[in-house]
Amino acid sequence: MQVQSLEISSGKNTAIEVADGVFDVPYNEALLHQVVVAQHAGMRAATAHQKNRSAVRGGGRKPWKQKGTGRARAGTIRSPIWRGGGRVFPAGGENYQQKINKKMWAGAMRTVLAELMRQGRLQVIQQEDFAEARSKNAREWIERAGGTDFLLVMGEVPINLFLSLRNFPRVGIAGWQDIGPADLLQYGRVLMDQDAVMKLGEVYG
Repeated sequence: MQVQSLEISSGKNTAIEVADGVFDVPYNEALLHQVVVAQHAGMRAATAHQKNRSAVRGGGRKPWKQKGTGRARAGTIRSPIWRGGGRVFPAGGENYQQKINKKMWAGAMRTVLAELMRQGRLQVIQQEDFAEARSKNAREWIERAGGTDFLLVMGEVPINLFLSLRNFPRVGIAGWQDIGPADLLQYGRVLMDQDAVMKLGEVYG
């Protein structure tokens, strides 16, 4: 299929061919939902870490003899029913990852790229860089691009462009090999240079 490639600095459009098998496929909502949920689950971290009775320091000696004291028998002061003891079912170390095979990932990428293209939220652009890393240049470039809230996906990220754009809110920058379906849906628009479009067409086509 043929799309327009925009040079943001000059505003000129050029027609280019993109892979039909990637940017013009039917929408598969169930597959996309499953892969996005799995991607988010894989980013979860089990930050809370609690200890069971064997991991709590101390408690190696029996507090008192088994019989004759009149008290309940106890084998360690680190029992879960004691103050300072371990937890019965401690939190921490959970694995939230869900298995997604390569075909499912590729299918979800094709689905989201094609749907963004149909909705007009995916704009193909020509790769540009700034002569120097300055926020003033980036601000003007963003205005010509239609404002913030976009993810810039590039074949190779130019250093001055990256340094100029990285501090702007709601502006993401990524290489084509570092993105997934959830990343593409995180922003209102996706700006993708021709190199990234061609490489994604080769990999997922």
